[in-house]
Amino acid sequence: MNTIIGKDSMIEGTIKVQGGVRIDGAVRGRISASESLAVGDTGTVEAELAVKTAVIGGKVFGNISAQEKIELQSKAVIEGDITTKNLVVEEGAVFHGRCNMKDTSSEPPSPEE
Repeated sequence: MNTIIGKDSMIEGTIKVQGGVRIDGAVRGRISASESLAVGDTGTVEAELAVKTAVIGGKVFGNISAQEKIELQSKAVIEGDITTKNLVVEEGAVFHGRCNMKDTSSEPPSPEE
């Protein structure tokens, strides 16, 4: 992980990361990462997300676009649409939205979708 947003942190705006980002605090806006995004159990994200892979353990309100894979852990709550090549949903995860599974590996991450 190149960037970690701690449990008691609140960030608003656009976040662009070369590499990976972990969110244990709160973020509102847009997030793009060239590699992975991890939202911890205490993380709350209100944003459009564009990443290579995502592991969600907290709450995400917004659309998620991941080139390779999205994993929704058992405590995850997602309200928004998902676009990815591979989706893993653990028992207990809550997902309200649409899922489009397609090969996005040739497309660059774009939070504007």
